[in-house]
Amino acid sequence: MTLHPIEAGNFKLDGGAMFGVVPKSLWQKTNPSDKNNMIDMASRCLLIEDGKRLMLIDTGMGTKQTEKFFSYYYRWGEHELVSSINKAGFSCEEITDVVFTHLHFDHCGGGAVWDNNKSFYRPLFKNAKYWSNKNHWSWAENPNPREKASFLKENLSPIKESGALEFVSQHPAGFEYKKEINMDILFVDGHTEKQMIPKIIYQNKPLVFAADLLPTAGHVPVPYVMGYDVRPLVSMSEKELFLKEAVDNGYYLYLEHDPHNQIITLKNTERGIRIDKKFTFNELFN
Repeated sequence: MTLHPIEAGNFKLDGGAMFGVVPKSLWQKTNPSDKNNMIDMASRCLLIEDGKRLMLIDTGMGTKQTEKFFSYYYRWGEHELVSSINKAGFSCEEITDVVFTHLHFDHCGGGAVWDNNKSFYRPLFKNAKYWSNKNHWSWAENPNPREKASFLKENLSPIKESGALEFVSQHPAGFEYKKEINMDILFVDGHTEKQMIPKIIYQNKPLVFAADLLPTAGHVPVPYVMGYDVRPLVSMSEKELFLKEAVDNGYYLYLEHDPHNQIITLKNTERGIRIDKKFTFNELFN
């Protein structure tokens, strides 16, 4: 097995929305904002080369939306999904599986694109299966008012209509991982219904793709949960269990949304669980 970090693009989000009820005087210490209160965000995906399978976890927000849409998210930098996959030495046609942690547009938008004539949308990875779970897909197709702006039909319909959509099997009861598609998956419900958190053993190290359970290094303290979470108290409970498990088992946490920190480990302190060490992917694995 070989892993490749894939940088799918940088953007900005409102810092207050990213930290919920936590005061700006606290969160800006780790995630400084600009004059518009926006903080830097990444779309960091992960490409897994495993035998005959080439698996991509998440796809960023993509490029097919209108300029008005993108104007809300202040895209910056030069990273882009397809060029990052090419830089890793692969083509889109070689991807065999796409695993969506969840279906908010900044995690799945890159999975579908316009056709050459801009007459319809199609899956970007034409030879791939696209993986979600039945509960979350149904949740996304029938969105609640709080999440409606995050679940976009143009991201979902092309995948379903193409026949590429696959579901992992029913999630287990309780806070535990389940083996699926060559990785262990933890299902969590605070941010959205049945978000999937993958774990991979790589070079004898347990690497966890933290997705929106822990979007940036600044979100490690338990009360620091996003205003976007549909069940914030559940998020706190899940995160508390997850952080303890991460310390007890020496997890390396791969951060999807932190543009400045790729991987962190955790430790117990008098103030609770906090960051122990920070790594770039190449420092840790090459």
